Amino acid sequence: MTEPTDRTERTAPTDRTAPTDRTERTAPTDRTAPTDRRVRVVLVDDHRMFRTGVQAEIGRTESTGVEVVGEAADVDQAVTVIKATRPEVVLLDVHLPGGGGVEVLRRSAALMSDTENPVRFLALSVSDAAEDVIGVIRGGARGYVTKTITGTDLVDSIFRVQDGDAVFSPRLAGFVLDAFASTDAPPVDEDMDRLTQREREVLRLIARGYAYKEIAKQLFISVKTVESHVSAVLRKLQLSNRHELTRWATARRLV
Repeated sequence: MTEPTDRTERTAPTDRTAPTDRTERTAPTDRTAPTDRRVRVVLVDDHRMFRTGVQAEIGRTESTGVEVVGEAADVDQAVTVIKATRPEVVLLDVHLPGGGGVEVLRRSAALMSDTENPVRFLALSVSDAAEDVIGVIRGGARGYVTKTITGTDLVDSIFRVQDGDAVFSPRLAGFVLDAFASTDAPPVDEDMDRLTQREREVLRLIARGYAYKEIAKQLFISVKTVESHVSAVLRKLQLSNRHELTRWATARRLV
């Protein structure tokens, strides 16, 4: 009559603690976990679809802690919304109608220098060009990340900027270190100053070998619009074709 007892002993669970171990291993440790901390954010980008995507990715306040309090598509809208909402962090695109991200920074200087409740800026752009990175950092932005960043990393970057940290995508930090290590201020490029922000962006992509269709997809514009920008760039720089354009951009280390 002891056999049932033996079977019971043999089949008695010996790993009941396994679920507890799994729970400990999967306990949330990132910014997408429920958090009591909050940060108020304004999104500034001229592409509505991109703003909508970012809002969906990071704007789940209960889980990310990020509250999106405003959006803007150009410089004037951005300045108005930022002054009205006074967010802790602004996600700022570099290339905007009306003067670009640098102009937003210039017109927000007083808000950035507020000693009690400063507004801090984190550049979020498709561009990884050194001149764009250095330009917005000189303008007062606390960091610069590219649009390839994950939602989790973006949330983490936002909180770090709120804390006053400097945040950069890995390969971009070198641009800033090199720029500020130099004792000589970079010369003003009058040729580049003739171009709009969008024309500069198209210029860099052309110089990197992108086809018109690829540029259109990257910038959310039509192929005809790309062609118009290229024609304008060639005319303003007095160049004949995209091969000359590539050499011109390479000589200025824009590629």
